[in-house]
This record gives sequence, structure tokens and C-alpha cells, in this order.
Amino acid sequence: MTAARAILPALAAGLALVAAAGPGIEGRRELRDVLIVVDITRSMNVRDMDGASRLDAARDVLTRWIASQPCGARVGLGFFTERRSLTLIEPVEICTDYATLAGTLAGLDWRMAWEGDSMISKGLNHALNRARGLDAALIFVTDGQEAPPLPYSGPDGWREDSPGGVVLGAGGDQPAPIPKFDDLGRETGFYGPTDVQHAPARIGAPPTDAADRPGFHPRNNPYGEADLEGSEHLSAMRAEYLTRLAANAAWVSRGSRPGPQLCRRTLAAHAPARRVATHRSLSPVFGALALAVLLAALLATPLHARKETP
Repeated sequence: MTAARAILPALAAGLALVAAAGPGIEGRRELRDVLIVVDITRSMNVRDMDGASRLDAARDVLTRWIASQPCGARVGLGFFTERRSLTLIEPVEICTDYATLAGTLAGLDWRMAWEGDSMISKGLNHALNRARGLDAALIFVTDGQEAPPLPYSGPDGWREDSPGGVVLGAGGDQPAPIPKFDDLGRETGFYGPTDVQHAPARIGAPPTDAADRPGFHPRNNPYGEADLEGSEHLSAMRAEYLTRLAANAAWVSRGSRPGPQLCRRTLAAHAPARRVATHRSLSPVFGALALAVLLAALLATPLHARKETP
């Protein structure tokens, strides 16, 4: 017992000195820099994600994904509306600036949109260009609903080098009504068939099937009348369209909320990584051992010896 009382404090002091020296393990790690761009247009207010809106579900998944990333990874944040994306935060180190990222993500709202249009293909191209300029991969979150509908010529293609990334689809498979709000942001109901445009603007060459449409006339009505009605006032996730936009790099969720683990695996498959040197500190381990040894030394001391003598 006497030997333990003499040795243990010395051992604790030695372990504390080792902890103070800052030992560690050197290694290398793959990290990804990512720009997140979230669609905030009207259809993202549809509540078909387990009772939550698409925008709310996207915020939840992305916040948990950011929290799961290792220190050293950098994440930026922006949103999409009309045909462009706006970068709110350029990629920053997640451990240092997590509170800023999480707070900004929580504050994303449809009221931030400067236009009501939702030109997905143009917005995706703009976000890809922005991500490439920041040397980051892209996570683009959208339901894929073009408003107004695509021109008959189809979406704009991406012809530049891709920075890599994924398209994260939001929304359910079944068409659902789109909430409607007044000028003060109060919900007043849902969009109806007469509130939205159901077909592309009648500009340029008519569609190839125009001659088979009711009301077609080669001179007076070359578009026919089949595009006057539709269901664009309802919204579902356009999975096939998103896959087409993202080529082979698309990840599309269906209804339920995907977790950060799935997001991380998918991003790893479609986004480049940078290898960085890492230093994993062992000071906490030696500090904990020093504390444990010191506690053992205290317990090894008889109670009467700990009492202060007169």
C-alpha cells in the first residue's frame, strides 16, 4: 500500500506531462468541399414528406448531414429560385462555423425568393457553374417541377466540366396541392388549375405532335389546344426528370426522409475528394489516464491518513 501511494502520484504526474506534450497519430483523410443549393420555390412548400413540407424535410436532412461530417470538411450554402442560385455562405470549415451553417440553413424560407418562376435546369446549371468556381462539389435539392413548364425544345444541357455532386430529390410520388399565400405571407388555400401555366409559352417551333392535337391549324393555331389544360397546379417529385438532368450522378429520394449516412455514401460515389494530412491528438487519452491514476492513488490512501492532523 505504501509503495502504491508513492508510485501512483509519480505515474499520474508523468502521464500529465505526456498529455501536455501533445502526442498524436499522423495520417491522411479524404475530405470533400461541398456547396449546398436548396430550391425555395412555391412547390417546395408542399407537405408530402411525412407531414412536413419539402423545404422543412430538406433542412432537417442537410443539418444532420453537416453535423455528421468530419472536422476539416468545408460546406457552403445557397438557395435557388427563378433561374439562378444565390450563395449565402461560401464553403467554410464545418466544426468552426457549424452554428453559422445550421442557423442559416434553418432560416431558408420561400419568402426569400425574388421571383415565382422555377426554371430547374437553368438553376442547376447556374449552381454547377458556381460550385465549379468555388472548387466544390454540389448538392442540389429540388422537387424537379419546372414552372413555367419547359419549352418544347427541352432543358438546357450542361456542357462544361462538372464539379461532381448529387441531385437530391424532395417530395412524394403522388401529386399534391401547392399551398398558396397572400402578400403578407399568410396561407390562403391552394393553387387551382386557373392559377398556373400548364404548357410552355407559345414561342418558337410547335411540338412534334401538334398536328394531332384538337384545334390544330397550320397557320392560325399551330400549337393546337391540348396545352390549355393540365395538372401543373399539383406537384410530385419529378424523379425521371431529375435523373435525366443529373445524368448518372442523381440520387433521388422517394417520400421518406433519407438519413445523412445515405447522403454521405452517395456523395462519396459522385464527388471528388481531397486528401489532407491529419493529426489525431492523444492528449485526452493520457489526460484521462493521469486522472484515473490520481484517483487510484487517492483511494489507496487510508482515510485516517487523509485527515488533517492537529
